[in-house]
Amino acid sequence: MTSVEQHKMVQQLKQKTSKMKPEERRMFEMMAKRDKDDEDLDTLTFAQLKQLHQKFYPKHSKVELEDRWKKMTSGE
Repeated sequence: MTSVEQHKMVQQLKQKTSKMKPEERRMFEMMAKRDKDDEDLDTLTFAQLKQLHQKFYPKHSKVELEDRWKKMTSGE
């Protein structure tokens, strides 16, 4: 984990704070403060950040994306 990846995740999650539960928002705000101070997150905190990022930005498989594209372009 590099500080660049950490910073990128924090910046993306800042856009989703309105959708977070209060507990998640408090935890994220602490992470954002640490990121702003250019601190590296410990392994536990980074795992929580990664979990939040996966929750709000899920990765989709190539097959799933292709199926969605076919549905959009077929006119159904």
